[in-house]
Amino acid sequence: MNSSTRELPAWSPDLLAGLGDAPNFGTAARHLARAGVPVFPCVPLGKQPLTRRGFLDASTDPGRVAEWWGRWPEANIAMPTGTPSGIVVVDVDVHASGSGFDAFERARSAGLVDGWAWMVRTPSGGLHVCYPSKPGVDQRCWQVPSQHVDCRGDGGYVVLPPSRATLPSGAVAEYRVASITDRRPSPIDTTTLRRFLEPPRPAPASWPLPLATANSSPDRLAAWVASRPEGARNQGLFWAACRMVEAGHNFDASLAVLGDAARSAGLTEREAETTIRSAYRTTSPSPQRTPAAGTTPIEVTGL
Repeated sequence: MNSSTRELPAWSPDLLAGLGDAPNFGTAARHLARAGVPVFPCVPLGKQPLTRRGFLDASTDPGRVAEWWGRWPEANIAMPTGTPSGIVVVDVDVHASGSGFDAFERARSAGLVDGWAWMVRTPSGGLHVCYPSKPGVDQRCWQVPSQHVDCRGDGGYVVLPPSRATLPSGAVAEYRVASITDRRPSPIDTTTLRRFLEPPRPAPASWPLPLATANSSPDRLAAWVASRPEGARNQGLFWAACRMVEAGHNFDASLAVLGDAARSAGLTEREAETTIRSAYRTTSPSPQRTPAAGTTPIEVTGL
């Protein structure tokens, strides 16, 4: 990819209009590259990169871009989002399971998604809402599946017009520029938007487990772990796993029962397994009951 010290591309209405007027994908890709937009090829009618490193291979080198589309003339065009392109994208999805337009409208009413530069209508009927990135600020990708809204920033990429995709019906539709602002665009606060769409869960008014919990059922421990709020999830899982050890349950049983509960609370599968494993290493009275792994027990306080 080009050096991060280069100036950001000169996005303009003329640049965007040129995408729709291009006679083929190769011409559109070269049009973007000449404007300083790093691009890379994806499979025809799809989003999978054709180069080995995907968006990390994105380039503004006219020769490289010409070579790619000479080899794959029907390849879709994609660009990395965030710092490399100077663009952060809010992806409003439309799936059979739901649409993100209601959530986006709520965010618009709250004044959180103003300042967009342009919008792209995606083949599924969704929307890519594009904003200038914040210079010097790391704006990472995130997803809020329950609201059908994603953010594509540093570490992500999007497919650009005039690329095309195959719909579930078998029909082929294209990405196309839907709207261009006539005002000065401004960056979006992606952290605030995510918190608005997916507020941190308050600590539930759930029953506390008694101190003497050696006889607590695994189901009861799992329900308690699932109710832990952000900031208390790892400690709660560690504590419940220790109780499972004391009750004589083996590691696999604890992982099966408490792992699902921990993921429900918001931990990743890896985080849950590491925490449960640490509890067994700390609490198991004999080496035979300690699962083999090269993990370090976490320090838990306030239990």
